[in-house]
Amino acid sequence: MASNSPAPEGIDVQEQPTAGAWGEWNPTEDSARPPRGKHRVLKQRGGLARSSTVLGVGVIAAVGAGGIATAQDRPQVAISLPSLPSLPGVLGGADQAAGDSADGDATGSRSAEPARSGIIPQQADRRSDAGELLRSRILQQADSQHEAAAAQERAEAERLAQEAAAQQARDAQAAKEAAEKAAAEAAEQAAAEEARQAQAAKEAAEAKAKAESAARAAGSFFLPTSAYTLTSHYGDSGSMWSSGHHTGLDFAAPTGTPVKAVGSGKITSAGWSGAYGYRIVLELPDGTEIWYCHLSSMSVTGGSVAGGDTIGRVGATGNVTGPHLHLEVRRGGVTVDPLSWLKARGLNV
Repeated sequence: MASNSPAPEGIDVQEQPTAGAWGEWNPTEDSARPPRGKHRVLKQRGGLARSSTVLGVGVIAAVGAGGIATAQDRPQVAISLPSLPSLPGVLGGADQAAGDSADGDATGSRSAEPARSGIIPQQADRRSDAGELLRSRILQQADSQHEAAAAQERAEAERLAQEAAAQQARDAQAAKEAAEKAAAEAAEQAAAEEARQAQAAKEAAEAKAKAESAARAAGSFFLPTSAYTLTSHYGDSGSMWSSGHHTGLDFAAPTGTPVKAVGSGKITSAGWSGAYGYRIVLELPDGTEIWYCHLSSMSVTGGSVAGGDTIGRVGATGNVTGPHLHLEVRRGGVTVDPLSWLKARGLNV
């Protein structure tokens, strides 16, 4: 039977609800007036505890999600706890207290369902957004690192390519310089060889010309007379010569033996010459003078003559002891040995 004994100690719930899953709640004077008399608010043993747990988890998740969202300038989501359903003391009389007490757990469980359906999905969405944001940032950072590594690899490849190109250019320049140096050395060697060949050809030509000249000289020079005997040589000493020595070569031969020009030239003098008797002077092209002395007669007294021409005859005029041809060879006015001079021109005296 019901009694008017004091009601058990309960918890007055005077939370200011905010906008939640069921929209905004506008309290009135009647709905906000605390229950009096026999209507008591029973302690929510199960449902309120679960709602508090959900509230704590929601607050922690919201704080974490709000911290991440703040970095992206996203607005914080308000967390609201929906109003509890009507309590048993409000809906029934004292005779329903026991039933209400018995159904407390079930009522608390039902009252927690709206909280889970309102707060948990929002928290799940916030966690999903935060995870997506974190994933996006990680991927962005990975892409940045990948791009930086790729850029570094490209820079390194470009540097290696530039170094290889520079080395190739240096090698090409070195090869070009070596080729130019080798070409220059080859050209110098070829020029030196050509100069040596030219010098050898010149020397050979000179030798040939000299040999030909000697051959021509041998063929163009003649003995001054024939059928002779050499009696006095150049340099012999004796009192019969005014200088004390013999200045020519004596060819002893019978009077009238022909006297010939030893080479082509011109007669520069012909006539009497004291101790030399009759004398003819023949000047050769090189300026050498040939003196023919003690002649018995002179066939040519002037003009040019050829080698081998008869220009006079052997005699015994002047300072002599018998008929003979006194032959002198003079260069620059100085006498030389006639025997050596004749032999040098290929004549066998």
